[in-house]
Amino acid sequence: MGMAVADLLASATYAAVRFYIFWETMLQKSLIDFSAVLPKAELHLHIEGSLEPELMVALAWRNKIEIPFKSVEDVRAAYDFSNLQDFLDIYYQGMGVLQAEEDYYDLTMAYLLRAHRDTVRHVEIFFDPQGHTDRGIPFNVVADGILGALDEAERALGISSKLIMSFLRHLSEEAAFDTLKEAEPYLDRIVGVGLDSSEVGHPPSKFERVFRAAREQGLKIVAHAGEEGPPDYVYEALDLLRIDRLDHGNRSLEDEALVARLAEEQMTLTVCPLSNLKLCVVDDMRAHPLKRMLDLGLRATVNSDDPSYFGGYMNANFAAVINALDLDKDDIRTLAKNSFLGSFLNPEDIAKHIATIDAT
Repeated sequence: MGMAVADLLASATYAAVRFYIFWETMLQKSLIDFSAVLPKAELHLHIEGSLEPELMVALAWRNKIEIPFKSVEDVRAAYDFSNLQDFLDIYYQGMGVLQAEEDYYDLTMAYLLRAHRDTVRHVEIFFDPQGHTDRGIPFNVVADGILGALDEAERALGISSKLIMSFLRHLSEEAAFDTLKEAEPYLDRIVGVGLDSSEVGHPPSKFERVFRAAREQGLKIVAHAGEEGPPDYVYEALDLLRIDRLDHGNRSLEDEALVARLAEEQMTLTVCPLSNLKLCVVDDMRAHPLKRMLDLGLRATVNSDDPSYFGGYMNANFAAVINALDLDKDDIRTLAKNSFLGSFLNPEDIAKHIATIDAT
């Protein structure tokens, strides 16, 4: 009799556990489905980082460029890396297939079509002109191709856009000044300047003068800081570069005073969950700081960074954090709203997108 009771209790416990797992799975699926249909803005996307293996191979063939890969599968295998520098090595190697204006158009349009499927309604994308001009591609070839696709996507897909030119921080400030000069004919189409590439050893202070010059020309200022670099880099980005938006910013959480300042100033953080996991900024998505950022009052957003290399576009990033973190529907809605609040859209357009989110 005692054994029967024990068996009954054991089976009841097993059933309860199974029901809990089932309920939790269904709840996560419901939140993922909800996030998939919400309007969103993507604020941290490197267009060169959306180069899918299939397009790399196709462009290499079209431009008669030798690449050290025999197939799409070989390219995909090369995308398996474990740190920022290994990623950057293959990233810059992949750029080599981009030669003509048509290539930049095709690259950008491929991303925009993919973003449209993820209900992205506005994009603010980075491009790295130095990664192209340093190998002999004229600035206008790069810019005209990207801008042509952005214009077409607005007409055909209804996706609005802004273009941000990034300086490569492993190069000199003098090289950044040269790039800013080259960009002058396009400054009516470029909304801002950013700072990317290898962070450690290249603090924002290295580029203080060129960012001041860019700001004097009316450009918005953003910068990668606090991804692998320390909180001090975030302070420099705030105080020396005078940024309008912080890209990444994960390590800001190591400094309570910095967190309080970011929250008080409502500084937008463009967080990239799958990128953080792939580059070992976090070793487990369950340890990702996104939920903590929201709880601390930070204006965090979700973005895909370099999606072809990191394994997911916008909705995949939302799904990853929903599966791993204790996010609820209000959190998901807040993340979507933050993406527009942190954008460089005008207040009227931001209000329209917020109203649509509230109605979803």
